Amino acid sequence: MNKNLFTYKKSGVNINAADKFVNFISNISSKKRGNKKNANIGGFGSISDLPKNIKNPKIVACTDGVGTKIEIANLLNKYDTIGIDLVAMSVNDLIVQGAKPLFFLDYISINKIDLKKMKSIISGIVKGCNISQCSLVGGETAEMPDTYEKGKFDIAGFAVGVVDKEKILNKNKIKKGNLILAVPSSGLHSNGFSLVRHLLKVKKIDIKKSPFLKKELIKPTKIYVKEILSLINKNLLNGCANITGGGLADNINRVIPNKLCAEIDLNKIKPLKIFDWLKKSKISDREMLKTFNCGVGFCLIINPKNLSKVNKFFSKEYKPYVIGRISKNINRVRLNGKVNWL
Repeated sequence: MNKNLFTYKKSGVNINAADKFVNFISNISSKKRGNKKNANIGGFGSISDLPKNIKNPKIVACTDGVGTKIEIANLLNKYDTIGIDLVAMSVNDLIVQGAKPLFFLDYISINKIDLKKMKSIISGIVKGCNISQCSLVGGETAEMPDTYEKGKFDIAGFAVGVVDKEKILNKNKIKKGNLILAVPSSGLHSNGFSLVRHLLKVKKIDIKKSPFLKKELIKPTKIYVKEILSLINKNLLNGCANITGGGLADNINRVIPNKLCAEIDLNKIKPLKIFDWLKKSKISDREMLKTFNCGVGFCLIINPKNLSKVNKFFSKEYKPYVIGRISKNINRVRLNGKVNWL
């Protein structure tokens, strides 16, 4: 072979490594789902069936990433949970509409394909899909040596779900007197990491030397699919909100109808230790509530008579608790009181 010839590999892109990675994805996703639905991974597009038991199906689609939590994964050289985060960020939005996740696709862009790292990331994505009861049907991997620095990468996810027209969770189902329940988060989930990393940098904190931070900052986002879909199937849910970027007020505001108000009692919120640590690091209450979930990963809006029934669908760790109610007011969200930090 003429050494003077230009090749894609010389430019920094290794097609052979990419092909090996595609084969790995095809094998692991098919094994995990126990069927041949994903046999078309590596093709130009995936084909999936719509469930036959839905009379009037409506398609719901979501997309998201995990932000700069990726930099925590890089710092700790731990990539087996970031894929769970990726799936969670999309499917937790799908279920707010009442939709059951059907399939998921990923996009991974990286400086240079590192098969060990990539396999670890995709294993997390497959695990997230299994928890969400959906299939990984394809995706895209882009090796971009001049766009990303050495060792750097980004990931994005795309989820598609289906819901019967009659079971769509819309604002009209939310009524005055409904209770607002907080479902605990697993931690920071995938929001606010730019602020967290800025704090670590300014305070010169090495998380590798802190078992607490090392564990908390990489902890994957809780996936609420199983519990929420069970509530929807039992007609126990009037509305819900995924508490992500923007915090409690901004996300609940998105589902409250005009002329009604979500009255939230901040005194009732049960913050986790990681949020108490952040609060003690000189972050104001306002900034905490605007940036982080503060221990509330998801909110449910229900008829008061269904409270005991709703609680039965959650494990002890994620048992919902009342933090407010729906009232008649032109302000769609009102935060009352103050969070009792640990």
